[in-house]
Amino acid sequence: MTLPGNRPSWLTFDCYGTLIQWDEGLLAAMNEILSAKGGDIDQPAFIAVYDRYEHELEEQRPHRSFKQVTALALELAMKEFGLPFDGADADLLTSSIGRMPPFPEVVATLGKLKAAGFRLAIISNTDDAIIAGNIAQLGGIIDRVITAEQAEAYKPSPQIFRHAWKTLGIDMNDLVHICASPHLDLVAARELGFRAIWVDRGTGRKPLSDYRPNEIVPTLDKVPAIFAAKGWM
Repeated sequence: MTLPGNRPSWLTFDCYGTLIQWDEGLLAAMNEILSAKGGDIDQPAFIAVYDRYEHELEEQRPHRSFKQVTALALELAMKEFGLPFDGADADLLTSSIGRMPPFPEVVATLGKLKAAGFRLAIISNTDDAIIAGNIAQLGGIIDRVITAEQAEAYKPSPQIFRHAWKTLGIDMNDLVHICASPHLDLVAARELGFRAIWVDRGTGRKPLSDYRPNEIVPTLDKVPAIFAAKGWM
């Protein structure tokens, strides 16, 4: 597939895993937390359990903040592994998220897109306070940040995307969404019909069987060439 339609005025981005090194940062944070507990703990298995609880909690009502979600998901995962939980463990995890750095090519690529006249927004499953540290590492390039805290909904719920578009004052035909998560962002793209570029960073996350994004790239710095070929840059 290729990108249909006219040149968008806005580019919207998933944050963690797309712009920010989520997997690497989460592994480092969990390593620090679990190392303090002692014993031989299978970290990938633990993270898989943590992820399962996180996604389940995000779907529940009433809406919980991401800080609450991460704390409870961590507590439930530790309980499942027979590990003692302390509130300091949750504080370490959330503070680590805000310190996770961007991928090496991200800041320069965002700068190119901004210089080409696109406005840039992030739509993220997080809280304002948590993502602030990540945004500070992006060089002042991002125009707007829309969070699950603001929308009171987590991706892939249409609610967070519609809230974002209302906030930006656009409809979905005036944007291209760039993301790394097939089971959050691409699910929403399939359901709502907005244009999407999947950044497949080789994490092993599988594409949806019944949906193909408009473009697939291995890293963010491949996006400008796609836009140039469309005459958008």
